Amino acid sequence: MLLEAADITKSFGPVHALRGVSLRLRPGSVHAVLGENGAGKSTLMKIISGVYSPTTGTLKVAGEQVDWYRAEQARAAGISTIFQEFILLPNLSVAENLFLGREPRTAFGLIDRARMREESRRILEGVGLDLDPDVLTGSLRVAEQQMVEIAKGVMRDARIFVFDEPTAALGDREAQKLFDLIRRLQSEGKGVLYISHRLPELFELCDEVTVLKDGQFAGHFLMKDTNAEQLVTTMVGRSLDQLYPPRRPADAAGAPALELRDVVVEGLRGPVNFTVGRNEIVGLAGLEGQGQIEITRAIYEGHTLVSGEIRFEGKSFDHSGPSGGIGAGIGLIPEDRKTEGLFLSLSVARNISAGLLPGRGLARPAPVARRSIADQVKRLRIRLRNVGQSIRELSGGNQQKALLARWLVRGVKLLICEEPTRGVDIGAKSEIYALLRELSDGGVPVLVTSRELPELIGLCDRIVVIRDGATVAEFHGEDATEEKIMAAAIEGGRA
Repeated sequence: MLLEAADITKSFGPVHALRGVSLRLRPGSVHAVLGENGAGKSTLMKIISGVYSPTTGTLKVAGEQVDWYRAEQARAAGISTIFQEFILLPNLSVAENLFLGREPRTAFGLIDRARMREESRRILEGVGLDLDPDVLTGSLRVAEQQMVEIAKGVMRDARIFVFDEPTAALGDREAQKLFDLIRRLQSEGKGVLYISHRLPELFELCDEVTVLKDGQFAGHFLMKDTNAEQLVTTMVGRSLDQLYPPRRPADAAGAPALELRDVVVEGLRGPVNFTVGRNEIVGLAGLEGQGQIEITRAIYEGHTLVSGEIRFEGKSFDHSGPSGGIGAGIGLIPEDRKTEGLFLSLSVARNISAGLLPGRGLARPAPVARRSIADQVKRLRIRLRNVGQSIRELSGGNQQKALLARWLVRGVKLLICEEPTRGVDIGAKSEIYALLRELSDGGVPVLVTSRELPELIGLCDRIVVIRDGATVAEFHGEDATEEKIMAAAIEGGRA
């Protein structure tokens, strides 16, 4: 057996993050670890990766018991971990990030940059990434940064690889490149632990799955002998027959709240033409990097608009920064909540109140804000000790809910959600979908982007397909299929 975790317990003071969890990883196997946010997956992976030591229990690698307490010890034993949060320095080049701390040297002891570039190109090609090694990492798209993070992890000569939500920021093409890479590792006899909330990719990629619930072992299955319904029931303790709330009839969209007329966004071909009704959820679909995020930012920030007109609530909407969007009542849930949405060093209360009043955001919330914050925490069922808790301590799903609460406290008039459930478990996804539908039913239109086509199809009333910053097709939700959307995204055909 390549890895054995037996009866692992981990406590943080009175809080039991893990209680008696066991897991075994065979050579040449891809083993999924599944559970809701807060189920203990990340804690278990950090114990395997040497970040934490278990309170009780044993860990064996290749039959030998290990008792490490530093990540360097785990790496020396042949364990490489690719965490969901990027550990990249944006002001360094891709090559410098890949070789940070282990730069090749010349005979004179200087950094051998030529060799570093050459090896970086080879490593990037190995994960299917065509990038200049000298480009600054901070200038890359989120999906490209994720692939660089993956390349950094797999370039180590390891025998066990831990992938924590590796496809959360990837489009379909990048995800397939990752799957090809994992299959190659598998064919070489490596062991892979794979955490993901996307059930279809588990059935495509994994051999077996261990399910955790509330910090405890809940079940182990061979993928060929189980199904999505059984896994969901084991994971959340209930059946999720209806993941998505019922959508509105096609004629119930309401008057247009947002209109884009012949809009051309900087750097894209355009034009963009679509509307969002007052009682609608509209999705933007397309291949990775075709302008979906640039379009949402043009609505929210305004300054990337080259030509055309954006109309909001019946009036021409011309602004030159996020303050204009916020002032008009537009809220944004960014695709990368940790770097663009959250103040990780601050409390939940201060994060929720950050968009409440100009100049007050990071100050102590006013009494009226405290009541509103408490109301939204209860409404959204955000799991926390208290609102003074640091937001970095919350699970991904609860962090996402806190961002939603920020705009609900403010009384948002249009909500833009870029990747509304990135890194969120299935139970929390269902709650977020229900909330977005509740908002649109109440007259707050919602504009969504997502790399998950089933999410757009299940959630949205209409789906607009974008190619090179131009609208090329539009589908009503009940008529949309993955095949139709992909055909339009690739061929540029109009529905």
